[in-house]
Amino acid sequence: MEQPAKTNTLVVGVDDKISMGKAFILGLQHVLAMDLYIAPIIIAGLLSLSAADTSFFIQMCFLGTGIATLIQTGFGLRLPVVQGPSYVPIGAIGAIGSKLGLGAMTGSLIPGALLMILLGMPLKWFAKAVRRVIPPLVGGTVILIVGISLMPTGMNNIYRAPGDLWTNILIAAVSAGVLIACMLLGRQSRGLGTVSRLISVIVAIVVGTVVASFLGTVDFAPVADADWVSLPSFFPFGAPVFDLSAILTMMFVYFIILIETTGTWFVISSITGKELTDERLNRAAAGEGLGCFVGALFGGTPMTGYSSNAGLIAVTGVGSRMAIMAGGGILIALGLMPKLSAAITCIPEPVINGIFGVVCVAIVVNGLKVIQFVDLDERAMMIIGVPILLTMAVTVLPQGALDGLPDFAVYVLSSGITVGALAALILNLLIPSGKQKAQQESMLSSDAPTAS
Repeated sequence: MEQPAKTNTLVVGVDDKISMGKAFILGLQHVLAMDLYIAPIIIAGLLSLSAADTSFFIQMCFLGTGIATLIQTGFGLRLPVVQGPSYVPIGAIGAIGSKLGLGAMTGSLIPGALLMILLGMPLKWFAKAVRRVIPPLVGGTVILIVGISLMPTGMNNIYRAPGDLWTNILIAAVSAGVLIACMLLGRQSRGLGTVSRLISVIVAIVVGTVVASFLGTVDFAPVADADWVSLPSFFPFGAPVFDLSAILTMMFVYFIILIETTGTWFVISSITGKELTDERLNRAAAGEGLGCFVGALFGGTPMTGYSSNAGLIAVTGVGSRMAIMAGGGILIALGLMPKLSAAITCIPEPVINGIFGVVCVAIVVNGLKVIQFVDLDERAMMIIGVPILLTMAVTVLPQGALDGLPDFAVYVLSSGITVGALAALILNLLIPSGKQKAQQESMLSSDAPTAS
């Protein structure tokens, strides 16, 4: 497969050695900018968990996220990717846990995770599949889809956050404005300017939170109520129960997660300039499966690479694996210390999502970089445009539109990224390229009867 054009504008490279203190600060801003507690809160509500169990569930998701990040960044993909709870399986997990019990929910997560590991290593089938169906045109389109589909999510989270609408918009605008100012300052000068870009996310979060506190929208009461230390345990919600229908459902969901996370890997590859070799892709699939397996052991949820954190790399120019692994260590500490994880969850939603909007812009721009050298003929227009259209169509679906549909349809249509990526893959296979069309016309002309 022809590799997409790579551009590397990093201030700190993927394999650059940095001090432990610098790695901690740079990793911390990735953690602070994550909304990884949203998915477990939604799932806990679907499962009707008690307040104590919900808190523990969120804690285990922090722990699983940290371990999965260390696995993927250190041994799997070996690129700066932050793992987090996927939003794709929320409906499936909620349905399985509610109907069959929490044991069946845990049991449904394990076989699919092991299958992902096998597809990557030792079978090494995953890279072959990617090479066959994801050329640069499709890869760039998937990156575009990731950025475009996340934009409405960030905006809606600002509008729907607790409190006054215009106050939330002001807080989000201040946070985004500070981030943009730090980015531009980092490109205009050296010294202080470079530092401002490296820690631009932390600066934006701090300023946004301070503004929010003056406006009365910050509540740190949950921190006082949380324990300092809470140790994890295997299968905290009961021994796994292996129900065939639940397992098959989650295997399908894992397939969708793999498509989603492959888009994130393309984003990271484009930003860092690191090629997605066959070995790297197979290790990444195995690392994804192993992270999901660990999440299941500790009572968490399936993990996926977070596109928003990939976008942060473009925003800050920090692509260091050491920084991301430090972030993984911080996430593990948060999973063991509920009081600290509670403090993270107190950062106002408008602050996080104002920053999130700028991150989405960075992702879209990197998708454009990948496809800029592709011949944009009618075929390319359809392969790029139709998936974007379908992604937006799914993203703006009215609430309740999926009610009554079969489960597998709900799982697919609940993710705009999944719909857009599948559309790009299918259209690329169905619409013949100019080369394929020329071959078909040549075959037809050779088969035509000659005049006597």
